[in-house]
Amino acid sequence: MASSSPISFEFFPPKTEEGRERLLEKTTPRLQALQPEYFSVTYGAGGSTRDNTLDVVTALTKGGYSVAPHLSFGTDDNDAITALLDHYRDLGVKRVVALRGDMPSGVGGGRLVYASELVSFIRKHSGDHFHIEVAAYPEIHPQAESYDKDIEHLKHKLDAGADSAITQYFYNVESYFYFLDRCAAIGIDKPIVAGIMPITNYENLARFSRNCGADIPRWISKRLEGFAGCKESVTSFGIEVVTQLCQTLLDNGAPGIHFYSMNQVEPTRQICRNLGL
Repeated sequence: MASSSPISFEFFPPKTEEGRERLLEKTTPRLQALQPEYFSVTYGAGGSTRDNTLDVVTALTKGGYSVAPHLSFGTDDNDAITALLDHYRDLGVKRVVALRGDMPSGVGGGRLVYASELVSFIRKHSGDHFHIEVAAYPEIHPQAESYDKDIEHLKHKLDAGADSAITQYFYNVESYFYFLDRCAAIGIDKPIVAGIMPITNYENLARFSRNCGADIPRWISKRLEGFAGCKESVTSFGIEVVTQLCQTLLDNGAPGIHFYSMNQVEPTRQICRNLGL
């Protein structure tokens, strides 16, 4: 079924020149054919990929693509963030993703700054130039004090000036719609876009999900375990499951889908084709 709901894709900055070339010359043009609203580019903990992120954002923007850089304080000070904002504005970037500043592993002495503070900083410095995205957690941030407190934190970010939110990936569609209901109950009325992770490698997904607090439903885990590492079976099943998930989201009014592409064209492209996007 065709849909006019916006889609977007997340990239991470490649560590090698080969990876950079593949992302810019192959992956991005192929995904651009799906007419996404924008591509986001991640920013490692504490700004650990700052230069690579800036390089990729600059190259994509000069290539005519709509780009949303991730941004956090982390180990950066106000001047460094100001310089980045000015550079992005001069490039013509219109959207940023404002995140809390986690420290890189093994780094001490930095500061954790809430995303709401970063949103306020961006608004104070850049006015309404940027559309600001923030993160949301339907299954709750692993460090959250409670379910309700986590939703309150999201409201603080939106009240500080963020325009919309993108969720952590999930596979329990009920968790997303229940989350929307609870957000509405405390007065949140801004769009909360569903973040979706295609399934290509069960072991990697399981490990990452344990770290970030995303739940993999037992029936999905058992099905994937049954494929005994057969990549083709895992990918085929993953496309089927995620297509159904996305269709349910769109049919029930989700304002958009943000795909965590892992710098790959497939299976994201096939899922979008299945949806008629």
